Amino acid sequence: MDYGTWRGVFSLVILAIFIAIVFWAFSRRSKKQFDEAANSIFEDETSSTTNSDKPESKKDE
Repeated sequence: MDYGTWRGVFSLVILAIFIAIVFWAFSRRSKKQFDEAANSIFEDETSSTTNSDKPESKKDE
């Protein structure tokens, strides 16, 4: 096998990986998981810090 054949095989492998990733990203099985991840930024987080722990702004003075 010469260099050109290896380049062709490598290109086909990369193309197959790309197509697999696209099918995985748009599959219905993953939709619920992706929707939860997309909406997680809007969920309230419970953190150990409260408003009293945060420094007050100078706007209140």
